[in-house]
Amino acid sequence: MHIYKKYTILIGVIACFVGLSAQRPRELKVPQREHIEAFLKDTLVKGKDSLKSASSRAKGKDLLTKSKDTLGKGKDTLAQVKDSLPKKPAMLTDVVRYHAKDCVVISKPLSKITLYDQTQITYEDTDLKAGISVIDYQKREAYAGRIKDSVGELVQAPVFKQAQQVIEPDSIRFNYVTKKAIIRNAYTIQDENKIRAQIIKKENDSTYFLKEGMITTAEDLSDPDYYIRLRKAKFVPKKKIVAGFSNMYISDVPTPIALPFAYYPMVDSRTSGLLFPTFGQVNDRGYYLQNGGYYFVISDYFDLALTGDYYTNGSYGLRGASTYRKRYKYSGNFGVRYENLIYSQRGFPDYSRNSIYNIQWSHSQDSKASPLSTFSASVNLGSSTYYRNSYNQQNSANFLNNTLSSSISYSRTFPSYPSVNLSLTASHSQNTNTQSIQMTLPAMRVSMERIYPFAKEGTPKKGMIKNINFNYSLQGDNRYDTSDRDFFSKKMFDKGQTGFRHSIPISTNFKILKFVSMSLNTSLDEVWQFKTVKYHDYDELTGKIRKDTINGFSRYMTYNFGTSLGTTIYGTFNFGKDKKIQAIRHVMRPSVSYGYTPSFDNYYNYYIADAFGTKRDYSRFEGGLYGAPGRNESSSMSFSLSNTFEAKVRNREQDSIDGKPKKVMLLNSLNFSSGYDLVTKRFSPLNMTGGTQFFDNKLGLNFGATMNPYAIDANGVQMEKFNINNGGSLFRLTNANMTLNYSFSSKNFKKGKNTDNTQSGGRSDDLFGSAMNTDLSKPMKEDDPNDKEKEEKQRLYYASMPWDITLAYSLSYSNTNRNPMISTNSLMVSGNIDLTPKMRVGASSGYDFKEKGVTYTQLRFERDLNSFRMSFSISPFGDRNSWYFFIGIKASMLSDLKWEKNKSPDRVLN
Repeated sequence: MHIYKKYTILIGVIACFVGLSAQRPRELKVPQREHIEAFLKDTLVKGKDSLKSASSRAKGKDLLTKSKDTLGKGKDTLAQVKDSLPKKPAMLTDVVRYHAKDCVVISKPLSKITLYDQTQITYEDTDLKAGISVIDYQKREAYAGRIKDSVGELVQAPVFKQAQQVIEPDSIRFNYVTKKAIIRNAYTIQDENKIRAQIIKKENDSTYFLKEGMITTAEDLSDPDYYIRLRKAKFVPKKKIVAGFSNMYISDVPTPIALPFAYYPMVDSRTSGLLFPTFGQVNDRGYYLQNGGYYFVISDYFDLALTGDYYTNGSYGLRGASTYRKRYKYSGNFGVRYENLIYSQRGFPDYSRNSIYNIQWSHSQDSKASPLSTFSASVNLGSSTYYRNSYNQQNSANFLNNTLSSSISYSRTFPSYPSVNLSLTASHSQNTNTQSIQMTLPAMRVSMERIYPFAKEGTPKKGMIKNINFNYSLQGDNRYDTSDRDFFSKKMFDKGQTGFRHSIPISTNFKILKFVSMSLNTSLDEVWQFKTVKYHDYDELTGKIRKDTINGFSRYMTYNFGTSLGTTIYGTFNFGKDKKIQAIRHVMRPSVSYGYTPSFDNYYNYYIADAFGTKRDYSRFEGGLYGAPGRNESSSMSFSLSNTFEAKVRNREQDSIDGKPKKVMLLNSLNFSSGYDLVTKRFSPLNMTGGTQFFDNKLGLNFGATMNPYAIDANGVQMEKFNINNGGSLFRLTNANMTLNYSFSSKNFKKGKNTDNTQSGGRSDDLFGSAMNTDLSKPMKEDDPNDKEKEEKQRLYYASMPWDITLAYSLSYSNTNRNPMISTNSLMVSGNIDLTPKMRVGASSGYDFKEKGVTYTQLRFERDLNSFRMSFSISPFGDRNSWYFFIGIKASMLSDLKWEKNKSPDRVLN
């Protein structure tokens, strides 16, 4: 409403002109000073007593007259008096345009200018439209209002625009000297809030007083879904509203949600303030307050939210969350959660107490920040039972995900030749079922650019000699294997292991017979360890073997040699251009490799293992990060064959365009691999993997199998005899697996691309259920920009019910020790359907055919109620039997006006 600043000049200029006409739009030029003086002279001579007060007020402001008496006599003394004040610049900086459809009436006796019917006055970025506009330049006031049409209805309400600000009142009465105004039945928009009042008194550009006003975020202001009624209020645009008694109305029905006085922030930027808690009840905890706290705006780049929970049985939770961002530099968020959980009541037999925590951190660096170095972080660690036991956790997908992982990495490139890349990574992997934790603090990797010592820079590297190359890499790790109980304890650090491995690989490659590629390689590796072991001989007194861990530097070196041959074979089977399948293309990539590693028995020793003097060999490096050097000589060959199959299919849709067939992938991959040990003279099992996609990549199929060529005896022990020589087949199937994934929706049957709907949780789909979306600023679903149906006018006979379905099937087979069995056999399904554009229902479930039971099941419902959002989900059976209901206002400022109720799963604290 501060948009009335320029209205003063706009109205004042119109009052300075006499020769106005309403026949067509005209332009008002900037008035010169002599024109204003002539106009005032003529008015003062012909005017009567009613103008004397106006001339008196003009005295002392502008030396246009010499005295009060000469004005009364009508004598023109302007020519005789020189203006002692310097000339001021023109009041206007642009052309004023006006228009009225009916007429423009100028009344000199009444000192008024009246514009009637579809009036418009434009000046710079301000525009005023109204049914009638009246300027009273004696009272320095302007009025804009509505007029009656032929049936007596008031029409053409004023519309005042300034830049992007718009106000649409029923009428405006404005004093362009004091800049005060009375506005009736007007509204304005502040960010996502709409403010309306029957009477608005404008005190100045920054203060307005409202009578019988309301605040709402509803789209339809004439019939809002809800609003907060304000009897009297003070409004400061872009800052605040301070009101007296206020209460909420839903569909014009008053509710008991009321406050004796209220403060509504109206800032369009972040501001610090209280976070209102959620009320509720849990059977084994009592009543609770959740998510209450305070939000701090620390700077333009950093904020902090401190929240907490309290339960009447003594349980509590504390959380801190922060988001930070600096443009073209970095962005991220950080969160710490701690909960002290008490089950039942002290003194009861089922009383228990436990503490859980969770730390999450995500950081990403803008690629423009530093081209030679990067820093990133993705951290999710804490108690293994956090997602199972937390009462303030509604994400079932996280509950079903049994792994937590973290990674913090920094890398830097030193570009001078030869360039070197350095990276430091701290990582962690945690299994929430076994509660085991593997952590590396840190892992260092150094790699040097590959060097070709026998090839000049800029010349082609052809032939065996010129292709000889080598590089250097360093791997260093500081690793800990621990559990939840010992995490970050002295015991964990005592068991830590540190080591370094240096590698210098040397290789070359060249062509043989033009089509066969051959490569030769060798590698030198050296390992540094800082802990070794030593076994003492058998002690007859204690009957034990003592093992000591020796701290100190120790090293060993190994080397190996290898070679490989490979080629690519293309085959095409043509069936004719008149056929549906015109051709099938088969690509084969066979390869044979050989590797040799000598024995490093010089790093081995022995100890007496029992009273009979039995000797056992050991290496002091065993148990290290990179293992012990191999004592047995290794000489083996490996074979592999990869295949792809592609078809050319006649495309009828393209016959009329260019006649080109389309390519269809039959098998993305079909790979076979095996090996042969020249020392033991045994073949390795044959591994087979493959995968393909059907129906425009909607159905994904992956399969694999392991086949052993050797037979087993009655006890399941592998024999030195081939299976085919033992009365069996060529290979013995030991295990196999197959997975199917199929996703399709109603959009697949329409023209246009399909848009993925990625949801939060352990998976990118909702097969494990969907997390409850309590962020009401986000829509229930993302709009598809390619869906042109939303741009069309809806018809009564036309109905669109978008839907989507995701299927996942998994089957695995194992046959060990002559005990064939189906290991896993399960089907999971998830689906959603939009019954209306604002109502969605969905379900996630599955069936385990091996265990003969239904997997985790979730039913969900979402409803967009224009200004409100309502959602409901239920898990009707199983260990996670629970339900959750939520309804609240979508607008962020009033997001605390909500009601949620839930029945949490029964839990036994670990």
